[in-house]
Amino acid sequence: MEVEKMNPQAELSAVAPSIRAVPMSADTLMRSRDWWTGLKPEPGSCPGVDAEGKIHSLPIPNLADCTRASVQEYFDNSWTLTEVLLSGLASPDVFYRVPYHGLRHPLVFYYVHQAVLYVNKLRLAGLIPSAVNAEFESLFETGVDEMSWDDMSKNTMQWPELTELHNYRKQVYRLITKIIAEHEGLNEGHAPIRPLDPLWTLFMGFEHERIHLETSSVLIRELPIECVRRPEAWPNLHLDVSDSDSVFPPIEGRDYPTNKMISVDAGTVDIGKPVDAPFFGWDNEYGHRLAKVGAFRASQNLISNGEFYKFVASGSYLEQRFWSTQGWKWRSFRNTKFPTFWKLEGPSGLHHYKLRTCFELVPMQWSWPAVVNFYEAEAYCKWKSETDKYATAESNKDDSTKQYRLITEAEHHRLRTLNKSEPAQFNLNLASGAERPVGLDVGTSNDEHPGDLFGNVWQWCEDEFNPLDGFTVNKFYDDFSVPCFDGEHQMILGGSFISTGDEATTWARFHFRPHFFQHAGFRIVTSTGNGGVVKINASESKDNPYERESILNEYLTLHFAPAEIQMPFTFISRDLTEFPQRCAELVMKWTDKLGINPERALDIGCAVGGSSFKLAEKYSAVTALDLSQSFIDAAKRLQADGSIRFKCRTEGEQTIELEAAIDKSSAQRIDFRRADACALPPELVDFDAVLLANLICRLPSPMSCLSRLSGPRGIVRRGGLVVMTTPFTWMESFTPKELWFGGQKEAALTSEESLIERMSPEFELLEKFDMPLLIREHQRKYQLITALASVWRRR
Repeated sequence: MEVEKMNPQAELSAVAPSIRAVPMSADTLMRSRDWWTGLKPEPGSCPGVDAEGKIHSLPIPNLADCTRASVQEYFDNSWTLTEVLLSGLASPDVFYRVPYHGLRHPLVFYYVHQAVLYVNKLRLAGLIPSAVNAEFESLFETGVDEMSWDDMSKNTMQWPELTELHNYRKQVYRLITKIIAEHEGLNEGHAPIRPLDPLWTLFMGFEHERIHLETSSVLIRELPIECVRRPEAWPNLHLDVSDSDSVFPPIEGRDYPTNKMISVDAGTVDIGKPVDAPFFGWDNEYGHRLAKVGAFRASQNLISNGEFYKFVASGSYLEQRFWSTQGWKWRSFRNTKFPTFWKLEGPSGLHHYKLRTCFELVPMQWSWPAVVNFYEAEAYCKWKSETDKYATAESNKDDSTKQYRLITEAEHHRLRTLNKSEPAQFNLNLASGAERPVGLDVGTSNDEHPGDLFGNVWQWCEDEFNPLDGFTVNKFYDDFSVPCFDGEHQMILGGSFISTGDEATTWARFHFRPHFFQHAGFRIVTSTGNGGVVKINASESKDNPYERESILNEYLTLHFAPAEIQMPFTFISRDLTEFPQRCAELVMKWTDKLGINPERALDIGCAVGGSSFKLAEKYSAVTALDLSQSFIDAAKRLQADGSIRFKCRTEGEQTIELEAAIDKSSAQRIDFRRADACALPPELVDFDAVLLANLICRLPSPMSCLSRLSGPRGIVRRGGLVVMTTPFTWMESFTPKELWFGGQKEAALTSEESLIERMSPEFELLEKFDMPLLIREHQRKYQLITALASVWRRR
């Protein structure tokens, strides 16, 4: 692995390997008026473009009184914002360039993904009858959620040519414009548009596009500077330092403001968006939580580059004791030595940096907020706690035990009670083309008034992403939030300079994985309590339980322990054991029966690989996926070494040690990968056989998985085989009740009937039967489960 490719501070060459060659006509297209598939960003023509030709965002529409004209203007503003942003790529090749970290799709995906979502959601709502381009609407439907910083298994796709995608965008633009012009739900005097109204999906498309305006801008900011150029319509920067007066080291009070701590009284906050608020909202915004917040002190401003510089220049950034365990693993893997958008000038020991914005490399702006990930923000808090502890101890103050941390969601709401800034004073809605000096909305006031409560950069929170009481999924986007209520996504609040629409409202609640870079920074807090922080309990998480060693050993026992260990008593049949192997054998039996050439098999929810290793005895190539990192790691160790030792519980804390062994030769045919069954990568297509063993009732959105089985880019080819087992053990801790296939009090169909109804349009049912399995907990306690096994052939 090349160190430079792993290091976000290393500028890569402008000519990077592309996934595919791009014809010259694409370059001509990007430089012509024809680039704009909607409105060209010109004053008086395109909504949101000012007299200087700079584009900004329009405010989010009021869905109680919006007109056709205002909705069209908001759509045009959304659409052109995307095309302005992507016009900043230096050449068509850059669209296909894989990000340095390899964790997300290239930008060509985000040129089309937003248009695809419009079409798919409008079809789901019944507003349009058919696909515009079914191939594209499958290929570009699902993005990626980078599960860990070392997941390098993405980006093997062959993407279509830019000119084809440009034509598709033109088609979708005309389609959306037609709906806006003709839909009766936008007639004068229309009723308020609510979350269950089909027309809600139109506004969902607008806000989804605006989310990806922001995330795409981060991907652009990560590109080498040679790969970008500033679009003419991009808003101006608010530079505080020019090349002529760049200074090192920065001085507090001169180059960046002193960041005092302000006091906030204890109180109760009411979190949640009212159901009758006349604006679009994502599902996680609705619900209700009353939270009691103890008194706390918060930094008046966001932590600036000047403040963060002390952490870096002192060498403390490289000291393990300031980092969490996972944070240090990330820092070590990426070999980071300073924030990713700081660009080193000269020898590293000098600590001279420039600052990268989306399209420019500018002198370091010490007064701007530091843009960092959660791990870096967390490490700064620990370092600041230590340095301030020593400083206060030396001055004989009695608060030498203070500990800084990040703000919580409840505290952020409480801090809002001190806000004196008007909405127009915040750096939101692309008022500026990047961050700006912290606290401009406060000015020189000495009031206890927080700066940048909203805008400039998002603020990392202590809370893990969580549902409010009364949360329900929206039927038009059932997997928007639920898969991320997993304890692995940190909340961000407040929005950034490029947050627009719903993201720029006070109700916005967003999240990212802690290693993810967004236009996000932080403010620090100190208190005697935890600020009402919300953490996802591991027992309620959809995947955290599977990371525990005890669960890993249980699964290794299920998959690899001898039958006489799985069931030592002779009065119970040992035919109930070795369930994963029996599932694979069912695939192999029907492979022979249907005369399928056993080339490619996919095992979704493979756990520790018992079924995958069995499939590899017959299939030439097996792709095995699971969400649990510990399961995948165990399977890979077994694959590499041929054996692995594990513990099997006998009673209490006592265990016996066992060994799993496999055939190493056939095992090399398996590609074990961590992946989310609800967001399967688009390159997974045309498998001869797919196995889903006891999976669907453990998914936050079962149909997100099953819908990928078929379609233009279905994961199983036509004539291919699907084998599924499930006990239909529905639990709200895994799957929201409204997404169960059956089992609710009011359900008209059983889960089995519902599954058959959902699968039958695209698949022929070949066989179904009850398939028992036994799970050993210890030598005198076992789980007896009866799964429904069903075998399907794609029509």
